[in-house]
Amino acid sequence: MRDGRTHPLTDDEYSPNRHFNLFHRDLLDGYQRRLATHLRLTGLTLMQIPSILLLSSNRVWRTYPGGMKLDLMEGCEHPVDGHFPEDWIGSTTLAINKGRGHLVEEGLSKITVADETLMLKALCEQQPNALLGARHFKKYGTNTQVLLKFLDSAIRLHIQCHPTIPFAQKHLNSNSGKTEGYIILSIRDDVKDPYIYMGFQYPPEKAAFKRMIEQQDSDAILACFEKIPIKPGDVFMVPGGMPHAIGEGVFMIEIMEPTDFAVRIEFERGGYVLPTESRFMNRGIDFALSMFSYEPTPVEAIKDHFFCEPRVLETQNQSIEYALIDEQKTLCFSANRINVEDCYIREADSFYIGVVSKGSGTMVSGDEVYPVNEGSKFFVPYLTGPVKFESESGMEIIAIFPPK
Repeated sequence: MRDGRTHPLTDDEYSPNRHFNLFHRDLLDGYQRRLATHLRLTGLTLMQIPSILLLSSNRVWRTYPGGMKLDLMEGCEHPVDGHFPEDWIGSTTLAINKGRGHLVEEGLSKITVADETLMLKALCEQQPNALLGARHFKKYGTNTQVLLKFLDSAIRLHIQCHPTIPFAQKHLNSNSGKTEGYIILSIRDDVKDPYIYMGFQYPPEKAAFKRMIEQQDSDAILACFEKIPIKPGDVFMVPGGMPHAIGEGVFMIEIMEPTDFAVRIEFERGGYVLPTESRFMNRGIDFALSMFSYEPTPVEAIKDHFFCEPRVLETQNQSIEYALIDEQKTLCFSANRINVEDCYIREADSFYIGVVSKGSGTMVSGDEVYPVNEGSKFFVPYLTGPVKFESESGMEIIAIFPPK
């Protein structure tokens, strides 16, 4: 889109490499044929499911303050930190917040289709094969089976822990735990030594740990950890069972299994005191203690085993796609980074959720063209097929894929 209108691009507009574009044009236009066939069978009209679903802001209340970076990206006139430090992206997962149970849609992403605002979850329930694909629907139902967030912390978060899948199956009646992956995007200017707490470097005895929590002995709790330095570009995994806390001033992408399960062992952060029900998931302290792994994890072991090195997947002209998180690290989800210089065509065998982490450009599918910039979020349905990313000045895309 060069003049603000959506229209088919000419071969010359596609790329300096004309043969490359002619080869892919049929693939790009194939979405229209696949979708038309699907809609003919389901009775929906073609305009009801765009080939790319642009996602609006979906801020979620949390117990810790942050979110100024999100305000800036959303163009707020007076950006501030508050209790909406997260933006849940492409979410079919409900948020769990004590005292906000009346907000029955908190956490669920909204989209606009044919001038109608819908829940992504509702559209997945209405058209699961088109949005998610038959294989995913058969295995996971209408859940995307992955949760993606922007997270912007003004303070260090609570020391917390999430369940593994076996723990969740045994104790929480869920086939999903909460393994997480973090992609660090930026650090606030006033934070000189950004860090995370992750794993016990000095594991406590369980009885002593229980006393620390009951007495809220913060010095003793934090003495179980060393600060692990982080920087923009770092990617790492936080498996279920591992205690952790993101430090202050971190803006990141957080990827996880699609639950809001967490136990928090510090009851007050940033002036907010957790309600009793929100500390240990409305259970007792012994339940919380049983979720933790007490294995010693030296800082170097954390870096060796849980930090991820990018791996080149494909190069197209000057554009490169990297695997950031793959099956070598987890089977729960995967994450790729696409550095777009001029153009890149992404073919996928599943739906995926993406964000523009740097720069600006356009996304092209068939004759649909979508301008995007830093902070743009989108959902690419299963039926869409290849998507072309274009940028004259450079653009970085983070693409998140569900489990297979």
